[in-house]
Amino acid sequence: MKITATSFRKNLYALLDRVIETGNPIDIERKGKIIRILAIEPKSKLSNLKKRDVINGNPEDIISIDWSNEWKGDENL
Repeated sequence: MKITATSFRKNLYALLDRVIETGNPIDIERKGKIIRILAIEPKSKLSNLKKRDVINGNPEDIISIDWSNEWKGDENL
């Protein structure tokens, strides 16, 4: 949708709501230039995490590890 700056000013909030609801950008013409307003979905902070291999081997092997030789009683606290 392409509109003039005057038209945008008259219908500012309705047009912004339309962009949010439909996802379609609005082009505003001002002094021969085009300004585009579009909705951008915020990026999740978790999407920046890199996948890492933290266990080398079979995770099921961890369950059967005997740690009794490593435990020193109250010394480990």
